[in-house]
Amino acid sequence: MRFRADRDTLLEALVTAGRAATARGGLSGGIAGLQLTLRANRFEVVGSDPDLVIEAHCEVAGEADGSALVPSRLVTDIVRSFDAGSVAIAAGEEEVRFTCGRAEFVVRVAVGAEITRLGTPEVEGIKLPAATFADGLRQVIRAALVDDSRAPQLTGVLMKSTDKGLRLIATDSYRLAFRDFEGLSVLDSEGSVLVPAKALGEVQRLVGSVKEDKVKEGKDGDDGSDIVFRHSDLDAVFDLGGVRITTRLLRGQFPDVERLVPDSFTHHVNLDREEFTSALRRVRLLVRDSKDITTPVRLTFKEGTVELAVLTPESGRAVESVESDFRGEEAMVAFNPTYLLEGAEAVHADTLMLGINDAGHPALLSAEGEEEFRYLLMPVKVS
Repeated sequence: MRFRADRDTLLEALVTAGRAATARGGLSGGIAGLQLTLRANRFEVVGSDPDLVIEAHCEVAGEADGSALVPSRLVTDIVRSFDAGSVAIAAGEEEVRFTCGRAEFVVRVAVGAEITRLGTPEVEGIKLPAATFADGLRQVIRAALVDDSRAPQLTGVLMKSTDKGLRLIATDSYRLAFRDFEGLSVLDSEGSVLVPAKALGEVQRLVGSVKEDKVKEGKDGDDGSDIVFRHSDLDAVFDLGGVRITTRLLRGQFPDVERLVPDSFTHHVNLDREEFTSALRRVRLLVRDSKDITTPVRLTFKEGTVELAVLTPESGRAVESVESDFRGEEAMVAFNPTYLLEGAEAVHADTLMLGINDAGHPALLSAEGEEEFRYLLMPVKVS
Protein backbone atom coordinates (compact mmCIF):
# COMPACT_ATOMS: atom_id res chain seq x y z
CA MET A 1 0.00 0.00 0.00
CA ARG A 2 1.37 3.39 -1.01
CA PHE A 3 -0.33 6.78 -1.33
CA ARG A 4 -0.25 10.49 -0.44
CA ALA A 5 -2.98 12.35 1.42
CA ASP A 6 -3.73 15.75 2.89
CA ARG A 7 -2.86 15.68 6.58
CA ASP A 8 -6.17 17.15 7.81
CA THR A 9 -8.28 14.84 5.61
CA LEU A 10 -6.29 11.80 6.75
CA LEU A 11 -6.52 12.81 10.41
CA GLU A 12 -10.28 13.26 10.24
CA ALA A 13 -10.73 9.74 8.89
CA LEU A 14 -8.45 8.27 11.56
CA VAL A 15 -10.18 10.11 14.41
CA THR A 16 -13.67 9.23 13.18
CA ALA A 17 -13.01 5.51 12.80
CA GLY A 18 -10.89 5.47 15.94
CA ARG A 19 -13.92 6.28 18.06
CA ALA A 20 -15.04 2.68 17.61
CA ALA A 21 -11.58 1.15 17.96
CA THR A 22 -11.21 -0.85 21.17
CA ALA A 23 -8.85 -3.54 22.40
CA ARG A 24 -11.70 -6.06 22.21
CA GLY A 25 -11.93 -5.55 18.46
CA GLY A 26 -8.30 -4.74 17.72
CA LEU A 27 -4.76 -5.96 18.31
CA SER A 28 -3.37 -8.36 20.87
CA GLY A 29 -1.94 -7.05 24.11
CA GLY A 30 -4.90 -4.77 24.83
CA ILE A 31 -4.17 -2.34 21.99
CA ALA A 32 -6.94 -0.90 19.85
CA GLY A 33 -6.39 -1.31 16.12
CA LEU A 34 -7.39 0.40 12.89
CA GLN A 35 -7.65 -1.36 9.53
CA LEU A 36 -6.20 0.79 6.72
CA THR A 37 -7.13 -0.19 3.16
CA LEU A 38 -6.36 1.44 -0.19
CA ARG A 39 -8.14 0.63 -3.45
CA ALA A 40 -7.12 2.92 -6.31
CA ASN A 41 -7.67 6.43 -4.90
CA ARG A 42 -10.14 5.39 -2.20
CA PHE A 43 -8.63 5.14 1.27
CA GLU A 44 -10.71 3.44 4.00
CA VAL A 45 -10.15 3.36 7.76
CA VAL A 46 -12.13 0.94 9.94
CA GLY A 47 -12.32 0.86 13.72
CA SER A 48 -14.43 -1.63 15.63
CA ASP A 49 -15.41 -3.43 18.75
CA PRO A 50 -17.66 -6.52 18.71
CA ASP A 51 -20.84 -4.39 18.65
CA LEU A 52 -19.90 -1.22 16.76
CA VAL A 53 -18.00 -0.57 13.53
CA ILE A 54 -17.15 2.84 12.07
CA GLU A 55 -15.82 3.04 8.50
CA ALA A 56 -14.48 6.34 7.18
CA HIS A 57 -13.15 6.87 3.68
CA CYS A 58 -11.58 9.71 1.73
CA GLU A 59 -9.98 10.38 -1.64
CA VAL A 60 -6.18 10.21 -1.81
CA ALA A 61 -3.46 10.01 -4.45
CA GLY A 62 -3.08 6.24 -4.64
CA GLU A 63 -0.01 4.50 -6.03
CA ALA A 64 -0.30 0.86 -4.87
CA ASP A 65 -3.27 -0.92 -3.29
CA GLY A 66 -2.94 -2.76 -0.01
CA SER A 67 -4.05 -3.11 3.59
CA ALA A 68 -2.54 -2.94 7.09
CA LEU A 69 -3.74 -3.21 10.69
CA VAL A 70 -2.08 -0.57 12.86
CA PRO A 71 -2.31 0.72 16.47
CA SER A 72 -5.14 3.26 16.53
CA ARG A 73 -3.92 5.78 19.08
CA LEU A 74 -0.27 5.74 17.99
CA VAL A 75 -0.98 6.29 14.30
CA THR A 76 -3.57 9.00 15.01
CA ASP A 77 -1.15 10.85 17.30
CA ILE A 78 1.61 10.58 14.69
CA VAL A 79 -0.52 12.14 11.93
CA ARG A 80 -1.84 14.78 14.35
CA SER A 81 1.74 15.78 15.18
CA PHE A 82 2.57 16.52 11.54
CA ASP A 83 2.43 20.04 10.12
CA ALA A 84 -0.35 20.76 7.64
CA GLY A 85 0.38 19.51 4.15
CA SER A 86 0.93 16.25 2.32
CA VAL A 87 1.56 12.98 4.16
CA ALA A 88 3.12 9.97 2.41
CA ILE A 89 2.17 6.48 3.60
CA ALA A 90 3.93 3.31 2.46
CA ALA A 91 3.09 -0.10 3.92
CA GLY A 92 5.02 -3.33 3.61
CA GLU A 93 4.33 -6.75 5.08
CA GLU A 94 5.63 -5.88 8.56
CA GLU A 95 5.61 -2.09 8.87
CA VAL A 96 3.99 1.17 7.74
CA ARG A 97 6.06 4.28 7.03
CA PHE A 98 4.55 7.77 7.61
CA THR A 99 6.44 10.73 6.15
CA CYS A 100 5.67 14.45 6.29
CA GLY A 101 8.35 17.01 5.52
CA ARG A 102 11.47 15.96 7.41
CA ALA A 103 9.57 13.79 9.89
CA GLU A 104 9.37 10.04 9.42
CA PHE A 105 7.78 7.31 11.56
CA VAL A 106 7.88 3.56 11.04
CA VAL A 107 5.15 1.58 12.78
CA ARG A 108 4.98 -2.18 13.13
CA VAL A 109 1.81 -3.80 11.78
CA ALA A 110 -0.15 -6.72 13.18
CA VAL A 111 0.61 -9.55 10.75
CA GLY A 112 -2.31 -11.92 10.21
CA ALA A 113 -4.64 -10.11 12.62
CA GLU A 114 -8.17 -9.00 11.73
CA ILE A 115 -10.73 -6.70 13.26
CA THR A 116 -14.44 -7.28 13.75
CA ARG A 117 -16.67 -6.54 10.75
CA LEU A 118 -20.46 -6.56 10.94
CA GLY A 119 -22.77 -7.42 8.06
CA THR A 120 -24.58 -4.82 5.97
CA PRO A 121 -28.33 -5.46 5.70
CA GLU A 122 -29.30 -6.27 2.12
CA VAL A 123 -32.25 -3.87 2.06
CA GLU A 124 -32.90 -0.53 0.44
CA GLY A 125 -31.76 2.42 2.52
CA ILE A 126 -34.24 4.98 3.85
CA LYS A 127 -33.31 8.65 4.11
CA LEU A 128 -33.48 10.52 7.42
CA PRO A 129 -33.07 14.32 7.53
CA ALA A 130 -29.67 14.52 9.21
CA ALA A 131 -29.98 17.75 11.20
CA THR A 132 -33.51 17.00 12.43
CA PHE A 133 -32.72 13.41 13.38
CA ALA A 134 -29.51 14.41 15.18
CA ASP A 135 -31.39 17.03 17.17
CA GLY A 136 -33.85 14.35 18.29
CA LEU A 137 -30.94 12.13 19.30
CA ARG A 138 -29.48 14.99 21.33
CA GLN A 139 -32.73 15.29 23.25
CA VAL A 140 -33.33 11.59 23.85
CA ILE A 141 -29.95 9.86 24.27
CA ARG A 142 -29.32 11.63 27.58
CA ALA A 143 -32.08 9.56 29.20
CA ALA A 144 -30.57 6.17 28.26
CA LEU A 145 -28.83 4.02 30.86
CA VAL A 146 -25.03 4.17 30.66
CA ASP A 147 -24.08 1.07 32.66
CA ASP A 148 -25.28 -2.12 30.96
CA SER A 149 -24.80 -4.35 34.02
CA ARG A 150 -28.27 -3.57 35.42
CA ALA A 151 -30.53 -3.73 32.38
CA PRO A 152 -28.74 -3.90 29.00
CA GLN A 153 -31.88 -3.08 27.00
CA LEU A 154 -32.09 0.30 28.76
CA THR A 155 -28.74 1.32 27.24
CA GLY A 156 -30.56 1.58 23.92
CA VAL A 157 -32.95 3.96 22.22
CA LEU A 158 -36.16 2.44 20.91
CA MET A 159 -36.93 3.55 17.37
CA LYS A 160 -40.64 2.83 17.05
CA SER A 161 -43.17 3.27 14.26
CA THR A 162 -46.33 5.21 15.18
CA ASP A 163 -49.46 6.11 13.28
CA LYS A 164 -47.96 9.58 12.71
CA GLY A 165 -44.35 8.65 11.93
CA LEU A 166 -41.32 7.75 14.05
CA ARG A 167 -40.81 7.93 17.82
CA LEU A 168 -37.54 7.72 19.76
CA ILE A 169 -37.76 6.57 23.40
CA ALA A 170 -35.04 6.23 26.04
CA THR A 171 -35.14 5.61 29.78
CA ASP A 172 -32.81 4.67 32.63
CA SER A 173 -35.82 3.94 34.90
CA TYR A 174 -35.47 7.32 36.66
CA ARG A 175 -36.25 9.50 33.67
CA LEU A 176 -37.86 9.06 30.30
CA ALA A 177 -37.50 10.97 27.03
CA PHE A 178 -39.75 10.90 23.95
CA ARG A 179 -39.14 12.55 20.58
CA ASP A 180 -41.62 12.26 17.72
CA PHE A 181 -40.92 12.84 14.03
CA GLU A 182 -44.26 13.34 12.32
CA GLY A 183 -44.43 12.04 8.76
CA LEU A 184 -41.10 10.21 9.00
CA SER A 185 -41.69 6.54 8.16
CA VAL A 186 -38.55 4.43 8.36
CA LEU A 187 -39.96 1.23 9.88
CA ASP A 188 -42.75 -1.16 9.02
CA SER A 189 -46.13 -0.44 10.58
CA GLU A 190 -45.91 -1.18 14.33
CA GLY A 191 -42.25 -2.11 13.84
CA SER A 192 -39.39 -1.18 16.16
CA VAL A 193 -35.64 -1.60 16.61
CA LEU A 194 -33.59 -1.13 19.77
CA VAL A 195 -30.37 0.68 18.85
CA PRO A 196 -27.48 1.13 21.34
CA ALA A 197 -27.35 4.72 22.56
CA LYS A 198 -23.56 4.62 22.13
CA ALA A 199 -23.93 4.07 18.39
CA LEU A 200 -26.57 6.77 18.05
CA GLY A 201 -24.29 9.12 19.94
CA GLU A 202 -21.72 8.58 17.21
CA VAL A 203 -24.38 9.31 14.57
CA GLN A 204 -25.19 12.58 16.34
CA ARG A 205 -21.50 13.47 16.56
CA LEU A 206 -21.00 12.64 12.87
CA VAL A 207 -23.82 14.97 11.81
CA GLY A 208 -22.27 17.73 13.92
CA SER A 209 -18.87 17.29 12.28
CA VAL A 210 -20.40 17.35 8.80
CA LYS A 211 -22.22 20.60 9.64
CA GLU A 212 -18.97 22.12 10.93
CA ASP A 213 -17.28 21.22 7.65
CA LYS A 214 -20.06 22.97 5.73
CA VAL A 215 -19.54 26.10 7.83
CA LYS A 216 -15.80 26.03 7.10
CA GLU A 217 -16.62 25.77 3.41
CA GLY A 218 -18.74 28.92 3.66
CA LYS A 219 -22.09 27.11 3.63
CA ASP A 220 -24.82 27.44 6.22
CA GLY A 221 -24.20 24.00 7.74
CA ASP A 222 -27.70 22.70 6.95
CA ASP A 223 -27.88 21.92 3.26
CA GLY A 224 -30.47 19.17 3.48
CA SER A 225 -27.98 16.34 3.99
CA ASP A 226 -29.56 12.97 4.68
CA ILE A 227 -28.59 9.96 6.75
CA VAL A 228 -29.24 6.71 4.90
CA PHE A 229 -30.61 4.16 7.38
CA ARG A 230 -31.09 0.43 6.91
CA HIS A 231 -31.50 -2.46 9.32
CA SER A 232 -31.94 -6.22 9.60
CA ASP A 233 -32.99 -8.32 12.58
CA LEU A 234 -29.42 -8.16 13.89
CA ASP A 235 -27.76 -4.93 12.73
CA ALA A 236 -28.44 -1.31 11.85
CA VAL A 237 -26.42 0.89 9.48
CA PHE A 238 -26.21 4.69 9.22
CA ASP A 239 -24.40 6.32 6.26
CA LEU A 240 -23.51 10.00 6.01
CA GLY A 241 -20.76 12.02 4.38
CA GLY A 242 -18.31 9.25 3.60
CA VAL A 243 -18.75 7.51 6.97
CA ARG A 244 -20.65 4.32 7.76
CA ILE A 245 -21.66 3.39 11.32
CA THR A 246 -22.78 -0.20 11.81
CA THR A 247 -24.07 -1.49 15.14
CA ARG A 248 -25.57 -4.66 16.51
CA LEU A 249 -29.13 -4.19 17.69
CA LEU A 250 -29.93 -4.85 21.33
CA ARG A 251 -31.98 -7.86 22.29
CA GLY A 252 -34.53 -8.06 25.07
CA GLN A 253 -37.86 -6.45 25.78
CA PHE A 254 -37.93 -2.68 26.09
CA PRO A 255 -40.37 -1.70 28.87
CA ASP A 256 -43.83 -0.35 28.06
CA VAL A 257 -43.00 3.14 29.29
CA GLU A 258 -45.63 5.11 27.42
CA ARG A 259 -48.26 4.11 29.97
CA LEU A 260 -46.25 5.94 32.65
CA VAL A 261 -47.08 9.39 31.29
CA PRO A 262 -49.61 10.99 33.71
CA ASP A 263 -52.96 12.02 32.24
CA SER A 264 -52.94 15.29 34.19
CA PHE A 265 -50.87 17.35 36.61
CA THR A 266 -51.71 19.24 39.79
CA HIS A 267 -49.70 22.25 38.66
CA HIS A 268 -48.32 23.55 35.37
CA VAL A 269 -45.52 26.07 35.92
CA ASN A 270 -43.93 28.25 33.24
CA LEU A 271 -40.30 29.27 33.75
CA ASP A 272 -37.74 31.24 31.80
CA ARG A 273 -35.52 28.40 30.60
CA GLU A 274 -32.24 30.30 30.62
CA GLU A 275 -32.85 31.82 34.06
CA PHE A 276 -33.90 28.47 35.51
CA THR A 277 -30.99 26.47 34.06
CA SER A 278 -28.46 29.12 35.14
CA ALA A 279 -29.79 29.02 38.72
CA LEU A 280 -29.81 25.22 38.67
CA ARG A 281 -26.18 25.07 37.51
CA ARG A 282 -25.18 27.37 40.37
CA VAL A 283 -26.91 25.52 43.21
CA ARG A 284 -25.70 22.21 41.76
CA LEU A 285 -22.11 23.26 42.52
CA LEU A 286 -22.60 21.98 46.08
CA VAL A 287 -23.59 18.57 44.72
CA ARG A 288 -20.51 18.45 42.51
CA ASP A 289 -18.30 18.98 45.55
CA SER A 290 -20.33 16.70 47.80
CA LYS A 291 -19.41 13.10 48.60
CA ASP A 292 -23.10 12.25 48.33
CA ILE A 293 -23.79 12.57 44.61
CA THR A 294 -27.46 11.67 45.19
CA THR A 295 -28.11 14.97 46.97
CA PRO A 296 -31.31 16.39 45.42
CA VAL A 297 -32.30 19.90 44.51
CA ARG A 298 -35.50 20.95 46.25
CA LEU A 299 -37.94 23.08 44.28
CA THR A 300 -40.32 25.04 46.48
CA PHE A 301 -43.19 26.59 44.53
CA LYS A 302 -44.47 29.84 45.99
CA GLU A 303 -46.69 32.60 44.66
CA GLY A 304 -44.87 33.93 41.59
CA THR A 305 -41.54 32.18 42.29
CA VAL A 306 -39.76 28.87 42.48
CA GLU A 307 -37.00 28.49 45.06
CA LEU A 308 -34.13 26.10 44.25
CA ALA A 309 -32.21 24.76 47.27
CA VAL A 310 -29.41 22.24 47.78
CA LEU A 311 -28.46 21.21 51.31
CA THR A 312 -25.35 19.15 52.10
CA PRO A 313 -24.00 18.29 55.57
CA GLU A 314 -20.34 18.81 54.61
CA SER A 315 -20.49 21.68 52.08
CA GLY A 316 -23.37 23.83 53.27
CA ARG A 317 -26.41 25.29 51.53
CA ALA A 318 -27.23 27.02 48.25
CA VAL A 319 -30.54 28.79 47.61
CA GLU A 320 -31.77 30.82 44.64
CA SER A 321 -35.21 31.93 43.46
CA VAL A 322 -36.48 32.43 39.92
CA GLU A 323 -39.69 33.98 38.68
CA SER A 324 -42.60 31.78 37.62
CA ASP A 325 -46.34 31.95 37.06
CA PHE A 326 -47.07 29.56 39.96
CA ARG A 327 -50.34 30.22 41.78
CA GLY A 328 -51.82 28.33 44.73
CA GLU A 329 -50.70 26.77 47.99
CA GLU A 330 -46.98 26.33 48.55
CA ALA A 331 -45.63 22.99 47.28
CA MET A 332 -42.23 21.29 47.31
CA VAL A 333 -40.77 18.56 45.12
CA ALA A 334 -37.15 17.37 44.82
CA PHE A 335 -35.17 15.98 41.89
CA ASN A 336 -31.76 14.68 40.95
CA PRO A 337 -30.22 18.02 39.87
CA THR A 338 -28.25 16.59 36.95
CA TYR A 339 -31.27 14.78 35.51
CA LEU A 340 -33.37 17.92 35.92
CA LEU A 341 -30.75 20.12 34.26
CA GLU A 342 -30.30 17.75 31.32
CA GLY A 343 -34.05 17.71 30.74
CA ALA A 344 -34.27 21.50 30.81
CA GLU A 345 -31.30 21.84 28.45
CA ALA A 346 -32.97 19.53 25.92
CA VAL A 347 -35.81 22.02 25.39
CA HIS A 348 -35.39 24.61 22.63
CA ALA A 349 -38.01 27.18 23.60
CA ASP A 350 -37.31 30.19 25.82
CA THR A 351 -40.13 29.19 28.18
CA LEU A 352 -39.93 25.87 30.01
CA MET A 353 -43.14 24.14 31.07
CA LEU A 354 -42.99 21.99 34.22
CA GLY A 355 -45.92 19.75 35.14
CA ILE A 356 -45.86 18.36 38.70
CA ASN A 357 -48.04 16.21 40.94
CA ASP A 358 -46.29 14.82 44.03
CA ALA A 359 -43.21 12.87 45.07
CA GLY A 360 -44.79 9.61 43.98
CA HIS A 361 -45.49 10.52 40.35
CA PRO A 362 -43.24 11.69 37.50
CA ALA A 363 -42.97 15.35 36.55
CA LEU A 364 -43.05 16.50 32.94
CA LEU A 365 -40.64 18.90 31.24
CA SER A 366 -41.78 20.27 27.90
CA ALA A 367 -42.36 23.52 26.03
CA GLU A 368 -45.26 25.16 24.29
CA GLY A 369 -44.96 24.63 20.56
CA GLU A 370 -42.58 21.68 21.03
CA GLU A 371 -45.14 18.92 21.53
CA GLU A 372 -42.84 16.48 19.74
CA PHE A 373 -40.51 16.33 22.78
CA ARG A 374 -41.37 15.24 26.33
CA TYR A 375 -39.09 14.49 29.27
CA LEU A 376 -40.43 12.75 32.37
CA LEU A 377 -38.50 12.68 35.62
CA MET A 378 -39.22 10.86 38.88
CA PRO A 379 -38.99 13.06 41.97
CA VAL A 380 -36.70 12.16 44.87
CA LYS A 381 -38.37 11.56 48.23
CA VAL A 382 -36.94 13.81 50.95
CA SER A 383 -37.82 14.26 54.60
